[in-house]
Amino acid sequence: MITLWGRSNSINVQKVLWALGELGLGFEHVDAGGDAGGLDAPAFRAMNPHGRVPVLKDGERAIWESNTIVRYLFAAYGDEALCPREPLARAAYEGWMDWTCATLQPAIMGLFWSWYRTPEASRNAALNARFIAESAAAIRMLDGWMASRPFVAGDAFSMADVPAGTLMHRYFNLAVERPEAPAIEAWRARLAEREPYRLRVMRDFSELFGRTRD
Repeated sequence: MITLWGRSNSINVQKVLWALGELGLGFEHVDAGGDAGGLDAPAFRAMNPHGRVPVLKDGERAIWESNTIVRYLFAAYGDEALCPREPLARAAYEGWMDWTCATLQPAIMGLFWSWYRTPEASRNAALNARFIAESAAAIRMLDGWMASRPFVAGDAFSMADVPAGTLMHRYFNLAVERPEAPAIEAWRARLAEREPYRLRVMRDFSELFGRTRD
């Protein structure tokens, strides 16, 4: 039995929800974090000492950190196209997942928190300008990479698409200056053809506007 803890409007929980949908896996979803709270409960801290969502439990073992959960699910339940078994081939997929975690997500979600989730009167213009520039630089790089391939790791959808793909819906729906990114726009259109992406990622997030807490 798979159980997922987390709020469905969390970008990191959405990665896992999307992966579960792609794999057609049944699971129980426990609302946690945000208004639901529960992250400081001893039982939750026993699963994740950091007190963050998402947490996924498959059988008796709890797994935390969204990219780690996505890797686990595609490795455990996906085929070779979704998650290569050969280490060198898999490293190419995981490299893009780690780049997203280290570079793309801090820029985009930094902007999301600093601009979208911060009331206008409290925004830091210099900080927002920095996040806009960092996001644009990462997007330009990714767009150049994707100019010659339909998906992040090559010709087919895979686990490499999930972390970066989840961020695209929010970034391209923020009213901020963005660079032209035709290859990414084409990739976004391909992702939108996937039902789990439409259901779990392409959702309204306006309830988070100007809300400075989870």
